[in-house]
Amino acid sequence: VQLQASGGGSVQAGGSLRVSCAGSGRTLPSYDFAWFRQAPGKEREFVAAITWRGRTTNYADSVKDRFTISRDSFKVYLQMNSLKAEDSGVYYCAAQHWTGSEYSYWGQGTLVTVSS
Repeated sequence: VQLQASGGGSVQAGGSLRVSCAGSGRTLPSYDFAWFRQAPGKEREFVAAITWRGRTTNYADSVKDRFTISRDSFKVYLQMNSLKAEDSGVYYCAAQHWTGSEYSYWGQGTLVTVSS
């Protein structure tokens, strides 16, 4: 499975942005998906995850109540509201075969820059 992230860009603090992740097939595979991010000089960190049917989501404490992960048959989305400068970084989508397994598939990342 090849993943393609898109939708990154520059926004001012307090603004919103939505990033998307598409698979290489016509529809998304029945995998769990997640978003991670990596800021310059920092390690990659978990942001949000969603199960393959979309019934369960999980968020890092730092983004709860501001970010929303969702999916449809074709893409996984991360709606980011009330953005802060510390949300800046490269956002990666990833997929795992089942909950708890390693993330085997990764997209190339999309850059989000939040200016204060």
